[in-house]
Amino acid sequence: MVHAAEVWLVIVFALVAANLPFINERLFIVGPRRSPKHLGWRLLELALMASLAFGLGALMEARLGQPQTQKWEFFVAGGFLFLTFAFPGFVWRYLRRQPSPETGDA
Repeated sequence: MVHAAEVWLVIVFALVAANLPFINERLFIVGPRRSPKHLGWRLLELALMASLAFGLGALMEARLGQPQTQKWEFFVAGGFLFLTFAFPGFVWRYLRRQPSPETGDA
């Protein structure tokens, strides 16, 4: 695979994985359905998805050659990038305007 394609694969995976906890009502995507799922479960899933995205990135880096050692700054910046990727899902789940049952407003 071309190196640029591997980078884009990790970025797209992280973007999708960051929004899955807010879109899906199942625990860890395949578990039992929780309606409504508590925010704590969503944050736990978000941490697991971030770990998977970091793991995929490390795997791709190891395939390319010798992996670089990373310090704490890398993981903090990557974590905040992952939270930024999760923002659309969070807005869709918690901040969008719900239709009013009395008026039928959207």
